[in-house]
Amino acid sequence: MKILVSADMEGATGVTWPADVLPGTPQWERCRAMFTSDVNAAALGFFDGGADEVLVNEAHWTMRNLLLERLDERVQMLTGRHKSLSMVEGVQHGDVDGIAFVGYHTGAGEAGVLAHTYLANSITGVWVNGVRASEGRLNSLVVAEYGVPVVLVTGDDLTCADAAGYAPGARTVAVKDHVSRYAAVCRTPARTAADIRAAAKEATALAVRYEPVRRGPFTVEVEFDAEHLAMAATVVPGVERTGERRIGYTSGAMYEGIRTFKTVTTIVSAAVEEQYG
Repeated sequence: MKILVSADMEGATGVTWPADVLPGTPQWERCRAMFTSDVNAAALGFFDGGADEVLVNEAHWTMRNLLLERLDERVQMLTGRHKSLSMVEGVQHGDVDGIAFVGYHTGAGEAGVLAHTYLANSITGVWVNGVRASEGRLNSLVVAEYGVPVVLVTGDDLTCADAAGYAPGARTVAVKDHVSRYAAVCRTPARTAADIRAAAKEATALAVRYEPVRRGPFTVEVEFDAEHLAMAATVVPGVERTGERRIGYTSGAMYEGIRTFKTVTTIVSAAVEEQYG
């Protein structure tokens, strides 16, 4: 049995502030140890539950945040940027039985600790077929096309509530309780590691591949905080303005949908000016 862990950082133990997740800051150095603890606890739990392989895909920012030397020796880690499926890279090879979203967060425009969707700012909302979508929901639609269930989600309490909408059978662990976008009541690493390990052990039983689900077409809408960003996004083929600050596109499958979304966010991030956005 092989488990893929998609590891993001905003939903990690102790993380509440932008500097906690910005590579190179003193706070990031401190928090990446707690991030690594969360991921390692999940891996240990999956091994406890009978998994033979655990592949961790780094999914935050530069995708070079986890401390490899602190992971269990049985773990393999995919690190670095420019991957075909970004946050869920590795799911497409037909050998993954279940996926865990560790350190996830709620989506842009929603309540939640460091809530956003792909871009830290600029995006104020994402919808798929009319339903507001977090990164967790977007990625769940991708992995469904490969018949891989989401078996575990960790993050703040609102992230766990969000997961109930796209992976109702998954085990969830809240490592902190939302107070504001930049504040939370946090549990200690020792407690969260124990909770995540126990949940991952239980979640291993849910790692059963199924027939790939084709739910397309998918109409994706993205709303930005400035009109010129919507204009910039239309350079991507198939992307059209649907409002002053909104764009939309339709994809037959979420594989193409997430790749177009990644292209849009890359183009838009290059159009953001330092002071005025």
